[in-house]
Amino acid sequence: MSTAEERDGVALTNLDQPIFEGAGATKRDLVDYLDAVRDRIIPVLRERPLSVVRIMRGQDSFMQKNVPKYTPGWVKTVHMWAETSKRDVAYALCDDRRTLLWFANQRAVEYHPALVRAGDWAHTTHLVLDLDPPEGGDFSLVVRAAGLIRETLDASGLRGAVKTSGAKGVHIFVPIEPTPMQDVAAATRAIAARAERLDPGLATTAFIREDRHGKVFLDPTRVGGATVVCAYSPRLRPGCPVSFPLDWSDLDRVTPRDFTVHTAPGLLGDADPWAAHMPGPQAVPADLIAEGHTIPVPRVQAMHEGKRRARAQRTS
Repeated sequence: MSTAEERDGVALTNLDQPIFEGAGATKRDLVDYLDAVRDRIIPVLRERPLSVVRIMRGQDSFMQKNVPKYTPGWVKTVHMWAETSKRDVAYALCDDRRTLLWFANQRAVEYHPALVRAGDWAHTTHLVLDLDPPEGGDFSLVVRAAGLIRETLDASGLRGAVKTSGAKGVHIFVPIEPTPMQDVAAATRAIAARAERLDPGLATTAFIREDRHGKVFLDPTRVGGATVVCAYSPRLRPGCPVSFPLDWSDLDRVTPRDFTVHTAPGLLGDADPWAAHMPGPQAVPADLIAEGHTIPVPRVQAMHEGKRRARAQRTS
């Protein structure tokens, strides 16, 4: 018999079912975890258009941006034009416990807030570097690459906070003062390029996967309307790990597998390391912006390079 209960006016159903194959956790574990960290995760979701990754029984996972028609009226939403799909999308705003519990009951495992706040689409709140290890690469490679980013930030007078991605890499967030979106994108490219130059044998900014040659990818493309899985979010990965904030000095002492929906609440205790480690908003240095504007936009560069290689292959 499937268990059910109610919290904060939200009916919770099928709590005894596994979240997904290989999760090692039930839907109750997911609900209990998100409820346990609600005072930490809601502040990083609040006022931000939210996309979630859901998984229904017997189906593939999917990214949900537009809220479904059966969404309760008390779930706040904000409308935003999606350029890729050429349509108006109604995003949820997860500003309270009730909404978080509703999402958990909808089997929303991952939480990907936008880098902009509702009502201020023009300003990204953070510079973000997403560090991905090469296929089969050890987490220690990512830790070393994160050190390159930190060294680059230090040299520019910037400070950031770091967390595991919940998958294989890490995310570095640098809170910034309001800055034109194109300048934010440029500065992020410059940080990645400067870090790459510190150790080109370890790190790369090559957007095309086959050009990375076993190096850690320093991804500078999380800008503007992009989303990034938030701190404390579970991930749809074996063992149900979570994206966990760390002190820089602890990076080389852990692995992403250390932090799951089962272990994270006990490791956190009463602490909120993401809030504790996050500096205040900082001005983006003009030299980073200037350098970044000389660096091609990775996705555009990759598109043109892909077309060039296809033409070369056809004529060879």
